[in-house]
Amino acid sequence: MKLQKRGDDAVTEHYNQNYTLKQIEGILNILKECIASGRYTISQNDNRNENIQLIQEYNLTSKKQKNILLSIDVTDFCHSLKNVHIGYEHEILYVFCLQRELFNIMGKSETVDIYIKFNLINKNENKFVITISFHKRNKPIHYLFR
Repeated sequence: MKLQKRGDDAVTEHYNQNYTLKQIEGILNILKECIASGRYTISQNDNRNENIQLIQEYNLTSKKQKNILLSIDVTDFCHSLKNVHIGYEHEILYVFCLQRELFNIMGKSETVDIYIKFNLINKNENKFVITISFHKRNKPIHYLFR
């Protein structure tokens, strides 16, 4: 268990790296299938300012966002964790971090670590992906397959 400070609340999060390469390939295939078919969203509400900032800072159009998500590789996997929000504790969140060369709004090329956290929703046999985090990496990460 890891203890992280979020605002004034201390939240216990368990980072699970107990996966095989094949298991993550399977999860990633489902994620990519949803993304390719348009069954996904990237959260851009008031609680997700970092996501909005990345998208604006690098002029990431919907097409560019989708291409970044589709380019995720199994070696970009870090860990999973349980959703800590009340009522959603049964959900598993998957964390990936990839490095991409992006162009900022001034046209300058930068290598950016992009932290991505997915929630895979199964509803009536239909799957949908909510991309909760889509921003610059802001904390240390540990890759499972590197």
